[in-house]
Amino acid sequence: MPRRPSLDDKIDAQILSGVSDYVRVRTPRREKGEMFAIAEQLLGASKIRIACADGKTRLGRIPGKLRRRMWIREGDLLIVVPWEFQDEKANVVWRYTKTQSTYLSRQKRIPKLVDIF
Repeated sequence: MPRRPSLDDKIDAQILSGVSDYVRVRTPRREKGEMFAIAEQLLGASKIRIACADGKTRLGRIPGKLRRRMWIREGDLLIVVPWEFQDEKANVVWRYTKTQSTYLSRQKRIPKLVDIF
């Protein structure tokens, strides 16, 4: 049975064909409602105040999976998903390191509202 092509194979094929839309870090998936945000204030109890790319300030919830793996500090670039039934709240999905944040800023992938790097 042949091996199913992985995402890395597709990316390698795009690079070899000359398509330069390749980004080295994870970006928000717009079809899932994800967006960039900046951590403004840590509130305790896995809650965080975030400034989102759409101009709204929301209360973010850090899930246990992310809370145990990496710590979030004020000024970090995040990917969040706003709740469908309460627009003033959101779930944190991903945290970028400083190196990844500056890379995205140099590539001009971050909206102007949240680009502090």
